[in-house]
Amino acid sequence: MNKELITEDLQGIRLFFDEPLSTYTYTKTGGPADVLVFPENQDQVKQVVDYCLANDYPWLVLGNASNLIVKDGGIEGFVIILTDMKQVALKDNQITVDAGASLIETTKLALEASLTGFEFACGIPGSIGGAVYMNAGAYGGEIKDVFTSCQVIWEDGTIEKLTLDDMNFRYRHSLLQEKKGVILSATFTLKKGKYDQIFAKMDELTFLRESKQPLDLPSCGSVFKRPEGYYTGALIQAADLQGYTIGGAQVSTKHAGFIVNIGDATATDYMELIAHIQTVIFERNQVQLEPEVRIIGRD
Repeated sequence: MNKELITEDLQGIRLFFDEPLSTYTYTKTGGPADVLVFPENQDQVKQVVDYCLANDYPWLVLGNASNLIVKDGGIEGFVIILTDMKQVALKDNQITVDAGASLIETTKLALEASLTGFEFACGIPGSIGGAVYMNAGAYGGEIKDVFTSCQVIWEDGTIEKLTLDDMNFRYRHSLLQEKKGVILSATFTLKKGKYDQIFAKMDELTFLRESKQPLDLPSCGSVFKRPEGYYTGALIQAADLQGYTIGGAQVSTKHAGFIVNIGDATATDYMELIAHIQTVIFERNQVQLEPEVRIIGRD
C-alpha cells in the first residue's frame, strides 16, 4: 500500500494511515485501520469507493462506530466513517438526512418542526446510516416505521434509490446486511403533531433511558437481539452474570443487556465475555443469544 500515492490520488479528502479505531468506537476498543477516510459528501464517498475498486483495496463503512466491536487486529484496507456527512433538509413532513448525521439530533429537528413519529429514537446514539442499516429501534418503534427511501452506493460503485419495499426490514435487519453497500442519505416521513406532546414523550423516554442504561461508561449499546419470548437482560440477570468481568469488559451492573468498558478493555475481552454469556444462557435456558452488535476486523 503506497501511502504517498493514496494521499496524492485522494487529495482534498481527509484521511489517516494506521489510525487506531479505539479513538472512534463507542467501546473505546479496536485495532488500527490501514486507511481511515472521512468523506464530506456523496461525491467523495463515490470517489473513495471507485478508487478502492480500481486498485483492489477492500473497504467498509463504520457509520459512527456506535453499535460494533472492532477486533484488536484492526481492519484491512479502507475504513470509511461518515460523521462529516450530516446535511439535513426539511420539506413539509419529510426529513432527508445525510448518513453521517446523528440520529438523536435528527429527532430534535423533528421536534422543532412539530413532527411526530421519531420520538422512539431520541436516545439512540447512532448515525442515520447505521440506524437504517440495523433497523434501529426502541420503546416500540423502529426505523422502518418512518422510513421512506434512501440513496445507496453499491459494491460496484453504482448508486441506487431504495424504497421501503426494497429494504427487507425486519427486527434489527435490512437489505444492507445482505448486500454490500453504503447508505448515503435517507428520507423519513413523519406526521404533524403538537410540540408540547412530542417534547413530553421525548423527555419521558430520555428519563427512562438515563435511569436504566449505563451511559457513564463506554459501551456498544445493547449487545444481543431479544430472543422471542424472552428479555435478554432478565435472562442474564437471572444467570447471576451481572457484574461478571473479563479483563476490562464487564456485564453492566445497571443494565444486564450492556457490556461496559471499565478500564482498558480490549475487543478480545468483549468477545470472550459475549461468548461466555451465550454459553451460560444456552446451558441454563436452551436459548441461543444472537449478537445485535456487529463484530468486524482482523483477529
